[in-house]
Amino acid sequence: MKYGLLEFDEPQPDYSRKILHVDMDAFYASVEIRDNPALADKPVVIAKHPDLTGGRGIVSTCNYIARSYGIHSAMAAAEAYRLCPKAVFISGRHAYYQKVSQQIREIFRHYTDLIEPLSLDEAFLDVTHNKKDIKSALVVGKMIQKEILAQLNLTCSVGVSYNKFIAKIASDYHKPFGITLVTPDDAPTFLKQLSIDKFYGVGRKSLPVFHDLGIFTGQDLYDCSLDQLIGHFGKMGYSLYFKVRGIHNAPVKAQRQRKSIGRENTYGHFLTDEDEIIRQLDQLSQRVYEQVEAKGLKAHTVTLKIRYENFDTVTRQIKLDQSLQSADQVQANILDLWQTYGDLTRSVRLLGVTLSSFEENLFETIPLPIEKEQ
Repeated sequence: MKYGLLEFDEPQPDYSRKILHVDMDAFYASVEIRDNPALADKPVVIAKHPDLTGGRGIVSTCNYIARSYGIHSAMAAAEAYRLCPKAVFISGRHAYYQKVSQQIREIFRHYTDLIEPLSLDEAFLDVTHNKKDIKSALVVGKMIQKEILAQLNLTCSVGVSYNKFIAKIASDYHKPFGITLVTPDDAPTFLKQLSIDKFYGVGRKSLPVFHDLGIFTGQDLYDCSLDQLIGHFGKMGYSLYFKVRGIHNAPVKAQRQRKSIGRENTYGHFLTDEDEIIRQLDQLSQRVYEQVEAKGLKAHTVTLKIRYENFDTVTRQIKLDQSLQSADQVQANILDLWQTYGDLTRSVRLLGVTLSSFEENLFETIPLPIEKEQ
């Protein structure tokens, strides 16, 4: 293959693996509905009711009935209420959701130890050589769905393919409680018919650029040359060139290191005024988001740390279905956590903001060929 004046070997797809991407359906909302069946036919939103917060707050997730009204995660709770005033708003029980997530992972371990969690509600599983000695990854995926439903009364959707990139896209293809198999023979057609915004890395900011270049689908992306994509998008363009050809050979990492990025400030003069506390939290949120954005990461979890004058420390977090897209969203979630767990009767000596639960890097870090001057 040629890039500029340099010839190099094109990566080839590895068809030897059998990968599942298991994604719980509206996880937090589904747990609440499971525990309170009276909510089953109601629109359920995981967020504090805006009437209790002065209109502040962000939606963590919502059930599919609520989504039919246009509500989605990371939306302002006030906007969700405007779209559906009859929705049931629930603050959320994040420590409890973590326990349920561990129960789900225990089910995964019945089949394989090659598990790479991406967040509380989704994970990659390599079932090439599984504990049940089942040759069909599709059968394994169906068994996992049934076991989660039978033991936990929760549903999940599963993508099945030979690499993580395709499996993750496939898990979202037939939600809820769906399963989608994409074989090596199916992959070219499957990828070419996708909307370009289904390719991870193509976000709100870059989507208009793709559209301006006439790239609306996987087929449009496939028709672009490597030179064109690298010229416009650099490493991401290089990676997309191969992803649309079904090439992504990163293995499932069973010992995936948990990553987080955060900042905290200790105050010589303790904070007692809420307006000043909010200003400090806004600044910390802005700085942390800028660090995360600079690294090309997308975070799902926001954590607030508060240390009071007597060194009592409170750490609380909120997990979103969709990744944070702006500093404003970080600030809104941090404010929600402060208003829920902060204590103005005590002076504050330290504040901290951390972002974590980063999306799987579906774009490999690959050194680009360097064209030498003649």
